[in-house]
Order: sequence, then structure tokens, then C-alpha cells
Amino acid sequence: MHLEIRDSSVRLNPRDPHFYNNPYPYYDALRALPQPFYWEDFDLWCFACWSDVNALLRDRRFGRQITHLRTREELGWPPIPDELKPFYDVDNATMIQMEPPDHTRLRGLVQKAFMARQIERLRPQIQALCDQLIDEMLARGKVDLLPAYATPVPVVTIARMLGVPVEMSDHLLRWSHAMVAMYELGRTREQERQAVQATQEFYAYLKDLVNERRRAPTDDLISHLIEAEDQGNRLTEHELISSCMQLLNAGHEATVNVIGNGVYALLTHRDQWEKLVAHPELTRSAVEELLRFDTPLHLFTRWVLDDLEWNGHRFKFGDTVALLLGAANRDPQRFPQPAVLDITRSDNPHLSFGGGIHFCIGAPLARLELEVALGTLARRAPKLALLEQPTYRNAYHFHGLQSLMVDVS
Repeated sequence: MHLEIRDSSVRLNPRDPHFYNNPYPYYDALRALPQPFYWEDFDLWCFACWSDVNALLRDRRFGRQITHLRTREELGWPPIPDELKPFYDVDNATMIQMEPPDHTRLRGLVQKAFMARQIERLRPQIQALCDQLIDEMLARGKVDLLPAYATPVPVVTIARMLGVPVEMSDHLLRWSHAMVAMYELGRTREQERQAVQATQEFYAYLKDLVNERRRAPTDDLISHLIEAEDQGNRLTEHELISSCMQLLNAGHEATVNVIGNGVYALLTHRDQWEKLVAHPELTRSAVEELLRFDTPLHLFTRWVLDDLEWNGHRFKFGDTVALLLGAANRDPQRFPQPAVLDITRSDNPHLSFGGGIHFCIGAPLARLELEVALGTLARRAPKLALLEQPTYRNAYHFHGLQSLMVDVS
């Protein structure tokens, strides 16, 4: 792997296996540069230090949306190609891609369902699901932990919460994986085609489900969002369906990676695994440390919404910056001995859930899923061991393993 640095410019191929399998040594070099630095492969000005990334996430001069201030034509952008419109019609209608006031309105409609006290009610069914999955793994002995455990825990949970039948899980996964490929560097035409097809199939399925819930509401999030729309809160059907797609996609993708990455980290730091087994009261702090130690989402972008200066660098309205969450979470200026996995770490302001108005709405749900999943695994499979060295998927900023073969017995 070759890291080339010239002044404040960097060439570093995110598709190189040496990098995406272990980006952290490279992040050490990137944090040592003046911030921001220019990453040529992404054509983006980037920030890798915790103090900058933390501040930028909260600075309203940087946003997830810019077309609420200027049209594409005014920005000098070409129209969205017709063949990609179905994907972007959905993507641009989600709260993660919006700024106030639309973001405030959409988030407010969904927020109550994701408050910690509401989420805590899901603990018994998440616990039952984890026990069922571990029963099945114990019966088999040797398994790939990702499809056997890490994936079904968040997928089944978010599906149940929204009111999507659990038997649709395989379809949800297929649609989600195809759609998130649109955020990867150097996506292919075939990936674009698959993403659009997945978007259309997913949208059509949810549209039918929304119509079904209108006729016969149940106690699920889709029904509650329909009720909010019908009460005049201005949630259009398109926003409702697009928001549900975002929640289903975001509701599992990162959590799968945290469980996989986290178990891998614990099993390669055996003293920490044994400490968790012996002290279940450390599960919550272990979750936070695993979120920091091997972050599930490494890069997030923001539009520059005003002409401004940051660390002496002048940005213009319409520029884009990249925030390297994975690098910030290993910053020694904020985390003592950041390369050390320590499940007792108490001062742990990691940025894995983002920050500011776009702080992850599903954070309470993810934390509960991770707490139950990791705690149950440590209690019921204390001798869990790696069977082979895993590799990470070639997706860089969606940082997760391809598989995780373990012996559960």
C-alpha cells in the first residue's frame, strides 16, 4: 500500500485491501497533516482530528443539503439522469439528506418512537431473539457469526418495529445492500442499475404495506406515521415511504458491522473478552468502546453552506468536506492510548453516531441491540473462538467484515 503525501494533498487508494482491512495506521499519518487535507482519490477536503470533526458535525454552516438554498441549475449542476431519478427521488426525501425546516418536521414525527424509554420496551423481544439465535448456533457449533447472529438481530428488530413481516428480511437485506452501494467510491453502472431496481421494488412493497395499514392500523411505526400524516402534520405519502426505507436501511447496516467488528476485536483481544464474560456489568461501556475502536461508518460528507474560513483554509459556498469518523475516534489528543481496546474506558465521546441535528435518530435502538446481543453472547458462549482470520468488505466507509467464522461450543 502506498500513501503519497505532497504538502496538504494525499493519494491513498480506498480500494486497496491493505487500507480498508486496517485503515488506522494510515489515519495516524493523516491526522498529523494540517487540517483540512485534500484526498485526491475522493476529490474532497478532509478532516481527521476529533476536535475538527466534532465541531464540524455541530456547525450549522455545514449541512447535508444544499439544494434548499440554490437550485441545481444555479449551482451549475447537470440534471439528475433519468435512469437514476427513482433512487434520488427517495434518497432526497429522507431526513438524513435534509436541513431545517423539513428536517425538523420529519425528525419530529419519527423521534418519539426512538426515544430511550420507548426503545427499552423492545428489550424482552430482542433478548428472546438473541437466545433463539444462540440456541441454533450452539446446535451447529461452527458458524459464520454475521448471517447467524449479527445480521438477524437488527434486521428482525427494525422490521418488527416498523411493522414489516419478518419473513421479508431477506428481501430487505438485498434491497438495502443494493441501495447503499450508491454511496461507494467508483460505483459501476451495474451497481447503479441494481440500486434503482432495488429502490423501485422496495418502494412498491412499502406503498402496498402503507395502504394496508391505512385500512387496518396496528401498533407499529408505519401505522403511527400514517396517523401523524392524517392529523395534518404534513408528512406526505412519499416522505412516509422514503423515511421507512431509510429507517430499514440505516436500522441494520451499521449495527451488523458493530456486532461483527466488535466480536472480532474482542476475540483478538482475549483479555477483554474474558473480562466481559466475567463482568457482565461492563457490557454498556464495552458497547461504547467497540463503537469507537472499529467504527462502522468511516466517512461522512457535509456541504459548505456559506463562504467561510476553517483552520486558515478558505471554503466557498457549495464546496464539500469529508469528516473521517474512524480517524477521529482514534485521535490520541482526545482518547488516551486510542489503539488499545479497553472495555472499561469511561471518558468515551466517540463520534460513531455523528453529532448535531443529524445525530443518529436510531442510537438508542442500536445501543440496546448491541448491549443485549453482546451481553447474551458473552453469557451463553463464553468459549467463543475465531476459526479463521477474517477480511473486511471492499466498501471502505461502510466498514464491516465479509464473514466471521467462529466456534461457539
